[in-house]
Amino acid sequence: MPIKGVKYVEYVIEMLNIRKEFGGFVANDNITLQLKKGEIHALLGENGAGKSTLMNVLFGLYQPEGGEIKVRGKVEKITNPNVANDLGIGMVHQHFMLVDNFTVTENIVLGSEPKKFGFVVNIKDAAKDIQALSEKYGLDVDPNAKIEDISVGMQQRVEILKTLYRGAEILIFDEPTASLTPQEIEELIQIMHRLIEEGKSIILITHKLKEIMDVSDRVTVIRKGQGIGTVVTAETNPEQLAELMVGRQVNFKTEKTAANPTEEVLSIKDLVVADYRGVEKVKSLNLSVRRGEIVGIAGIDGNGQSELIEAITGLRKVKSGKIILNNQDVTNKKPRQITETGLGHIPQDRHKHGLVLDFTIGHNIALQTYYTPEFAKAGIIDYKKISKKANQIIEEFDVRTGHGEATPARALSGGNQQKAIIGREVDRNPDLLIAALPTRGLDVGAIEFIHRRLIEQRDKGKAVLLISFELDEVMNVSDRIAVIYDGQIVDTVNPLETTEQELGLLMAGNTEFKEEGDGVNV
Repeated sequence: MPIKGVKYVEYVIEMLNIRKEFGGFVANDNITLQLKKGEIHALLGENGAGKSTLMNVLFGLYQPEGGEIKVRGKVEKITNPNVANDLGIGMVHQHFMLVDNFTVTENIVLGSEPKKFGFVVNIKDAAKDIQALSEKYGLDVDPNAKIEDISVGMQQRVEILKTLYRGAEILIFDEPTASLTPQEIEELIQIMHRLIEEGKSIILITHKLKEIMDVSDRVTVIRKGQGIGTVVTAETNPEQLAELMVGRQVNFKTEKTAANPTEEVLSIKDLVVADYRGVEKVKSLNLSVRRGEIVGIAGIDGNGQSELIEAITGLRKVKSGKIILNNQDVTNKKPRQITETGLGHIPQDRHKHGLVLDFTIGHNIALQTYYTPEFAKAGIIDYKKISKKANQIIEEFDVRTGHGEATPARALSGGNQQKAIIGREVDRNPDLLIAALPTRGLDVGAIEFIHRRLIEQRDKGKAVLLISFELDEVMNVSDRIAVIYDGQIVDTVNPLETTEQELGLLMAGNTEFKEEGDGVNV
């Protein structure tokens, strides 16, 4: 019976003192999280802090060793994701669970196919339902498009639709903005607000403090598997959150001296590259990167960045034009030949191009060098030397593994996978380091670390090419910013003499705002 004068809070989810162990490793150490109805509750923590583990417990992918879960006040045993779905809990995963050559509709109904006459899958009606859902929440998804033909932002909307189609009232978003452009992030935030208006409740796992401040009502912080506490977003600030998250003060602005560029390391002349459909995505592009400077490429996703990187690294054929690296023509050379000419590559898709997920992290660190005299004699690999090198990089780059270099790469959090890739590439001491979305999905502590490493490479006289969709990252780290639009570099600007607004306009292809004679190279 309610006591007069006492305000009762309706929690739709209560995770009370959850404990999850893997062997002797404690991933969640008695963590409590309470989600109110109709709120966006952020779950904040470093890479490997145990955020995804906690949400996988809620979604039934893991069983906890201790604690209990209440859904709408009732204790529930969530033994698998189907139980979670039945309780109205849906999860939008960081790495999308989609079949590339299926349509949007086929992906959404997969596992709960609507039947006609009891056995024929009724795709037409499903497509109509999905279209209606898509319009209701402003998701703007074509039900008949194939997954492989739509952007990353659209794929994420498909994941959201998947949960809504199954009747989810509580949505878990795991790092939803990790691979989105600033515009797509803006759209996603609007979608989240719309979901809340429709009576949904959201748990948001993220590292991005700005997003937390913009969108969440409350924040629960976890550090190294332990709950640090829950704070009201309106009563805190990014600096406080960062300190709670990593246990120390974090410097958001990377300190660096002025660049001192010397000779040219990379020269790209009139480059033309087509995508898988034969459509030209890079169009007569010119670019140069010199020793001792970081050149940032700013642009909205889909303007030829991926094709440009793949052409430089030998992963995609060049239609015409030249790529000169260390005074050698590497156009259409094999990736290994280009790598040996002095290239390091932190790829934008760590799973597809950065790691072999079923290999140990130690073997992944040796992927580029296992055949060199340092690790092999007469074709026989010295695994002791590989282990030694891997452990050295793991220590130097603070890769949190659980079981050292013998840990499978897939068992690491996204951030630790990224640190291992960066360690591998930097350790090879390349003359040109291409860093494509190097901080995607990383926490502020890891971002600070990676920015420092990139500047360190520059200060050692290396050339660094940074591709990022994070405008503040491009502004913060680059010495020069080349703006790419529709497959061409439309302008090169000095980050000290421009603003995010001007950059945004250039990225959208608008170069008319520049005043004659204003003296600012934007």
